[in-house]
Amino acid sequence: MTHPERRLREECAYLAYHFHWAYEDILTLPHAERRAWVHEIARINTMIGEGR
Repeated sequence: MTHPERRLREECAYLAYHFHWAYEDILTLPHAERRAWVHEIARINTMIGEGR
């Protein structure tokens, strides 16, 4: 299992990279909402990678 602090950094980096959101804004998101955005970006990236 990933350490919670490391997971938070990974989520923040992922959202900041894809959406260009500020770190402070990402940290204010509730955990469930932040994870939902991470999953949505991953879904979109998968679709793009598959040429859909």
